[in-house]
Amino acid sequence: MAAIRGRDTKPELVVRSLLHRMGYRYRLHGRDLPGRPDIVFRKRRKVIFIHGCYWHMHPCRYGSVVPKTNASFWADKRAANVRRDRENVAKLDAAGWETLTIWECEVRDTDRLRERLRTFLETLKCG
Repeated sequence: MAAIRGRDTKPELVVRSLLHRMGYRYRLHGRDLPGRPDIVFRKRRKVIFIHGCYWHMHPCRYGSVVPKTNASFWADKRAANVRRDRENVAKLDAAGWETLTIWECEVRDTDRLRERLRTFLETLKCG
């Protein structure tokens, strides 16, 4: 468990590098925001979470893995992560922030990811 990093992970570095090459500037790990989003665009009031598929139970093949040992402990821990993620997104939404979640498995297709990031960052929130 000590070897598992919470920041500066490979998927996070890929997304940050891509955003920088696209010309966007951002802040990291907003300490004053619920859930400490990985990437924060304060002027746009938008944040990006970059989640590991396994740890946040993404419905892809990587997130569907069931551990062979101590399965109930890990199931509870992962379910708590998902619950906490939902609560943090709801708090950010209530405070007027837009959120985007990027999954570890999505980082592999950089062309598709680039377009998704551009769409998220360039659209204006209505309401």
